[in-house]
Amino acid sequence: MRKMRLAKREIQEKKRLMEILEQAKVLRIGTMDQEGIYIVPVNYGYSWEEGEPLRFYIHSAKEGRKVQAFAAREDVGFELDLEQGVIRGTYTCSYSYAYQSITGTGKIRLLEDMEEKKHGLTRIMEHMAPEAELSFSPDMLQAVNVYCLETNAFRGKERKPKKSGEEEMTNDQS
Repeated sequence: MRKMRLAKREIQEKKRLMEILEQAKVLRIGTMDQEGIYIVPVNYGYSWEEGEPLRFYIHSAKEGRKVQAFAAREDVGFELDLEQGVIRGTYTCSYSYAYQSITGTGKIRLLEDMEEKKHGLTRIMEHMAPEAELSFSPDMLQAVNVYCLETNAFRGKERKPKKSGEEEMTNDQS
């Protein structure tokens, strides 16, 4: 990935990136199909073990635009973010927005092995509803598609909220 223009906004610490992964609830995946560029918001689970790439897990129905797009093209982009509010300024163009985000690229693949599907669905449930009792019947596993998006590059970025009493910086300073 290219260098970030404002390096001071880059989040590099794994602990902080993990906090974003844990707190965010929607992953947006960008792909392309015959109709053009397509972005789909999805719930997700993830794993990021030491020495392994960050992996996202999502599920879907067995048919539809998303399924067709993923079958046709494995290369995807993705984004997730945490909103932290409007940064108010003293004039129109000095307003901004505070956020934390992770963006990147990777390859998406359909999981066909039942154990891999269970692993993916478990990760999704652990992230979205950790209190839920987990059980996956063979019929349920057959009825759903589960995908793994294995990242090949990503970056964290943030725009911090203003501290109270802090004056808004001009565009030259931000």
